[in-house]
Amino acid sequence: MANVIDITGLPPERIVFSPSPLAELGAALHALSEPGHHPGLHGWVTATSSGLKTDLADRLCEADFLWRSARSDLLLPARPGATLADELDTMDTIDDERFVAAAFEISCTTTYTRCTPSPLVDAEERARVREMAAARGPRQAAFTDRMLTDPDGLRIWLRRLFEDCEEAFFGDIWRRVGIQLAADARHKTELLRRKGLAETLPATSTALSLESTPDGGERVIVDKLAGGRTTAFADADDPGVTLIPTSFGWPHLLISHAPGWRPVVQYPVASPELPAPATLELVHQRLDALAHPMRMKLCRSLSRGPHTTGELANTFGITPPEVSRHIAALKKAGLIQTRRRGRYVLHQLDLQVVARLGSDFLEGVLR
Repeated sequence: MANVIDITGLPPERIVFSPSPLAELGAALHALSEPGHHPGLHGWVTATSSGLKTDLADRLCEADFLWRSARSDLLLPARPGATLADELDTMDTIDDERFVAAAFEISCTTTYTRCTPSPLVDAEERARVREMAAARGPRQAAFTDRMLTDPDGLRIWLRRLFEDCEEAFFGDIWRRVGIQLAADARHKTELLRRKGLAETLPATSTALSLESTPDGGERVIVDKLAGGRTTAFADADDPGVTLIPTSFGWPHLLISHAPGWRPVVQYPVASPELPAPATLELVHQRLDALAHPMRMKLCRSLSRGPHTTGELANTFGITPPEVSRHIAALKKAGLIQTRRRGRYVLHQLDLQVVARLGSDFLEGVLR
């Protein structure tokens, strides 16, 4: 599966790389609420969490459905501003119906890719949102009721929450990482100008690529388990695509593609010093190759040293052709190495690839 952004006919200057304070704050808040996703940030999470005042920590828990399991589109601005205040001012211009619908799109809806009426004006949608919020606990149910009954008051509360985060910890973070993110955005913009989008996307993330369609169109492919489709002209008043770098994001690669919103991609600029992750298709192929019990047994022997097909057949009591079929499946998945020694062909498990399989899988499902 993949997310697809149709950019057919889009001028290159409408593809924008820009840092965003609000998006980076959203990434930082997600790391605080889901530290297991970000083991490399353990020290920062521990220090920041322990330094939060009780009142701020409680308010963050109250609103964390906006960034815990996924990121609300409200936190991925299509037109990033220079400061957090600028972006919060822009957020204030979103009308109540759209704001409330976007706030609930992640945690209280199963129809992200379809236009649905706002719960502020549709009784059936309002009842469904309340039911789904209640299933997530009393804290989110209370927050949902406040947003449905007093959206203006809740928006003021949410803005003050973000401003307090800036004062407590995010201001220092942005002064430190904002320069790095701006430099990355400038580099990608220059790369786009000189080399084109086909080279810029893979340089931005190994999960991004450009694909031509049979009818002469072009589309950006985002390699993720979740599927979705949108167009760079989704927002008729502001066509284009925005790509936002983040220093807190790895292993996540976020894409906002709700109907009527300009597509936004948030990509990590830093990751652990590991080999490039395998594609989701290759991870699936490797897991499928290992699902057969005989192949698991063969891997046990092949992990201890090189073996010929005949040796494996004798060890496990199966025919050489059967061994060859299993070896072929493992080799196609890139799990074993084969070399010739005289008239013998030796097979051995690629331990580095197998060691990476767990992290490849985890990165794939978290991406």
